[in-house]
Amino acid sequence: MDTLKSIDTMWVLVATCLVFFMQAGFAMVETGFTRAKNSGNIIMKNFMDFSVGSLIFWLFGFGLMFNTDILGFVGKINLFSNGTYEHLGLSIPIEAFIIFQTVFCATAATIVSGAMAERTKFASYLVFSFVISAVIYPVVGHWIWGGGWLAARGFHDFAGSTVVHSVGGWAALVGAKVLGPRLGKYEKGRSNAIPGHSITLGALGVFILWFGWFGFNPGSTLSMGNPTLVGHIFMTTNLSAAAGAVGAMAITWIKHKKPDVGMTLNGALAGLVGITAGTDAVSLEAAVVIGFLSGLIVVYVTKFVDEVLLIDDPVGAFAVHGACGVFGTLMVGVFATEGGLLYTGDISLLATQVIGISATAFWTISSSFVLFKVIDMTMGLRVSAREETLGLDLEEHGIVGYADFEIKKEKMVNQTTI
Repeated sequence: MDTLKSIDTMWVLVATCLVFFMQAGFAMVETGFTRAKNSGNIIMKNFMDFSVGSLIFWLFGFGLMFNTDILGFVGKINLFSNGTYEHLGLSIPIEAFIIFQTVFCATAATIVSGAMAERTKFASYLVFSFVISAVIYPVVGHWIWGGGWLAARGFHDFAGSTVVHSVGGWAALVGAKVLGPRLGKYEKGRSNAIPGHSITLGALGVFILWFGWFGFNPGSTLSMGNPTLVGHIFMTTNLSAAAGAVGAMAITWIKHKKPDVGMTLNGALAGLVGITAGTDAVSLEAAVVIGFLSGLIVVYVTKFVDEVLLIDDPVGAFAVHGACGVFGTLMVGVFATEGGLLYTGDISLLATQVIGISATAFWTISSSFVLFKVIDMTMGLRVSAREETLGLDLEEHGIVGYADFEIKKEKMVNQTTI
């Protein structure tokens, strides 16, 4: 028993390191897909997402998420994550479980920074990061993973298509809407492209995220007691990512006569997000279908958000994490080999998935909207037009992220407020 516990603990801690490394992936994707003058600011936001999130999740959020249940909604408040949490029935030490859950919490928070990049006050963003890690994310986490009402209904989200990615995606969409578009993004209702400064950094970030996902999904087993299942999860994860990349590449190639590099990169991430809910429950063939369709979805949702909703999301955070998180969670109800509509003809699991998706969307949209509005009316959410034009590196942090390179000067916008 001690040997098995040691193996399980080592596996979870290795997976934790892989998921932690995903923070670097997010930072590279967001930096590469935006302009050089904001690179230091984006790095700081991603860095502090994890730093602030680690402290507040340990202090408050973990108890809210995993302590004994209160009416199916939240766990009992338990400051500093004290106690053994024996009701969870873990085969690993509680501190190993806390750090594993901490890196998941940080992932949900950092999704939002990309959608709000290049025009958000650093201090205001820190307040948001604090609250999502303390309350918004833990509440949904308790519903699904902490023994709450959705867990009782049989809602299936193995590694977080909804708990992590949809929460981050919905909050990102709300934040980008409240914040407003970057200067010059829309003119007379028409969307103007604002290219990122380094597709190379973006690609590096995607490779890191793909690598880290081998901790994100397989690590959620919390055990090596069933190596067949762990191997299956590795395969479904990889196949869905690959199919997502192929799907996004194919549809952009067909639509624009050339394969789009940025969309193909996001297609891989879309496939990863899409498979995360059912990675343990679907066949390899279904994983390919889910990934391929996720790659198509990310292309069309990105266009819809940008050109129809006129919401400026520089990295496509909602399309990748929100839309594909919803889609992947729905597909569990269709493709799960046990309980899925395709295998049983029973709609019960699919109906439960719809209920969980809807409840998560309602909670996250409403709580995020209130939070962003309060921040905006008190501290202010957005930097001035002058600060945005000069770049947040210089104005927020007093640095130039690319000091040895000449950054193209932009025409100063003739206004001082947004």
